[in-house]
Amino acid sequence: MIEDAGFDTHEQFVRNVVSRDVSLVATDEASHYRHPAQYVPHDTVNHSKEVYVRGRVHTQSIESFWSLLKRGIIGSYHKVSKKYLPLYLNEFTFRFNNRKNPDIFDLIIARC
Repeated sequence: MIEDAGFDTHEQFVRNVVSRDVSLVATDEASHYRHPAQYVPHDTVNHSKEVYVRGRVHTQSIESFWSLLKRGIIGSYHKVSKKYLPLYLNEFTFRFNNRKNPDIFDLIIARC
């Protein structure tokens, strides 16, 4: 979670959370992703030119996550406060990362 959507905030966030060991950071052409290539492998797709996939470069994974989060908030919770947003993000991150796990219920119960 970040406080604002400015260039400096995005760049610092990416530097803080993206491992230098990643094989690729794929983004769209948004200007706040100008400099990741200075510290991690980076490539873009240009949505404004209707390019959504170029080889292994796409943003479909993060788009799927945002879709899951938005549907969950609108459909189940209806409103989310800033105070509890990190908890909602953690829940939906877990759900997304385990979306193909047939034993997700058992995994959740085991952690209780």
